[in-house]
Amino acid sequence: MSPDYKVRKTPGDTSWFTQDRFGMFIHWGLYAMPARHEWVKNHEKTPEEKYDKYFKYFNPDLYDPKEWARAAKNAGMKYAVLTSKHHEGFCLFDSKFTDYKSTNTPCGRDLVKEYVEAFRAEGLRVGFYYSLLDWHHPEFPIDSLHPRRDDENREEQNKGRDIKKYAQYMRDQVTELLTNYGKIDILWFDFSYGEKGKDEWEAEKLIATARAIQPDIIIDNRTQIEQDIWTPEQVQPREWVRDDNGNLVVWELCQTFSGSWGYHREESTWLSPEMLVRMLVNTVSCGGNLLLNVGPTARGYLDSRAVAALEAIGGWMRYNSRAIYGCTQSEFKAPPDVRYTQKGNRLYVHLFAYPFRYVYLPGLAGKVDYAQFLHDASEVFYGNEENGELRIDLPRVMPCTLVPVIELFLKD
Repeated sequence: MSPDYKVRKTPGDTSWFTQDRFGMFIHWGLYAMPARHEWVKNHEKTPEEKYDKYFKYFNPDLYDPKEWARAAKNAGMKYAVLTSKHHEGFCLFDSKFTDYKSTNTPCGRDLVKEYVEAFRAEGLRVGFYYSLLDWHHPEFPIDSLHPRRDDENREEQNKGRDIKKYAQYMRDQVTELLTNYGKIDILWFDFSYGEKGKDEWEAEKLIATARAIQPDIIIDNRTQIEQDIWTPEQVQPREWVRDDNGNLVVWELCQTFSGSWGYHREESTWLSPEMLVRMLVNTVSCGGNLLLNVGPTARGYLDSRAVAALEAIGGWMRYNSRAIYGCTQSEFKAPPDVRYTQKGNRLYVHLFAYPFRYVYLPGLAGKVDYAQFLHDASEVFYGNEENGELRIDLPRVMPCTLVPVIELFLKD
């Protein structure tokens, strides 16, 4: 039987989510043109007239979301979340409520529409990221995170700005996103902080608007109102994520290949394929999902570093996805350098270090009916120790795979 973990009930339908386990995050916008981090407007305190140059010349002529969707599917990903609008305020969709959108650039295309169609065609579920911040909107008050925060006339610029009007703008755009593109599986809001939270976003109204249109949609908790999924970022939880009351929650780790979400031409801290696979395994072993980010270039394609990383993960997933999909935290405690994932009576032993000859698994003596490597279904010998450990007899040569996985068939 699968481990029976009591998880906090969610308003939306997370049954598919905890089965699929692995998704693609896509951060894309005008910030791909300076190619210096998606917060470049904030970091460099860029004035509107300078940032407008990116709007004037934005033309991703090589954008083919079918290629993105194929790359995601081949990597073993089951769903995707695209930044329909990031903090810069630029919209990748044809909104009636702003002129600051892709259809008004040389691109002239509704990029969200093409993304939805392409990913659905590959059998992947689709989601939208929508920024709660908007550094372009005239009603969004200038605060400590705003690019204009240090302007001498900041107080003058802030006069008359009404965040209630901005909150209505968000509801109008969310209505468009959830009405014009068919069924949407995830709505990923980002983010609340010290100066702005659920009251400023009018979050209850915002969420009610979304659920009135698509009742089963999955919504994150970054509006400061608990919903379906918790979303730790750029960390590696070592145990199942819990809410403030100690309840286990449905959760998703969002991570980048490197130190930037948007395309960063000179970013050099890219993680190795082995580290990325370990990140996926670690996350599922703690009952979570992994949402792994790509930042397409300003011409609309995935750069070679991202493609290579996705291909490497896909190579591992082709033979080991059974240890990921539908799996969760095991009922057994793994020893150091080992991670467990489990589904039903199958326990998956992920070897983060390959010891000489033997690996010892506490508490499993007498509980295993058969053992094999997952990647090729080759038999693995094992024995029971008197102290209750299961001894796995490993071949001297490590299998040629990023993380070897042993599949244990537990006795009924």
